[in-house]
Amino acid sequence: INQATLMGAGGDISDYQYLQSLLEDFTIEDESLDDGHQLSPPEIHSFLSRVLYNRRCKFDPIWNSLVVAGFEGGESFLGFVDLVGTAYKDEYIATGFGSQFALPMLRKAHRPDMSLAEAETLMKQCLRVLFYRDCRTINRVQIAHVDAEGA
Repeated sequence: INQATLMGAGGDISDYQYLQSLLEDFTIEDESLDDGHQLSPPEIHSFLSRVLYNRRCKFDPIWNSLVVAGFEGGESFLGFVDLVGTAYKDEYIATGFGSQFALPMLRKAHRPDMSLAEAETLMKQCLRVLFYRDCRTINRVQIAHVDAEGA
């Protein structure tokens, strides 16, 4: 989304493309102000939760589960938004099938002082279990990382 924020999505691809266009417009509007400030991960998370909640209230939900990750002001941010606008932040998040199988693995193995290599190994282990358990998935995955230096 910007230098400090990543978004992952699952669900309907056309709804995801709609959200991408909204975020692109939102980012362009923010950059056109030219005030030296960029949207923070919590601001983007809040914007997405309001958009999804608004569409839910119109009985036309956006069928996506979103994960917003970022780093700003020395603090990391990881937030979740679902199709009804439910939003929360946590140390680790999984959506869909991963919330049943990956979250218990993450709760057991996660440490706040994990190295990037350890975190990636844990992520791959969770994704391997999910791949074996879900007959409708593919084994192509894109792993992203965001830290104080950017996304």
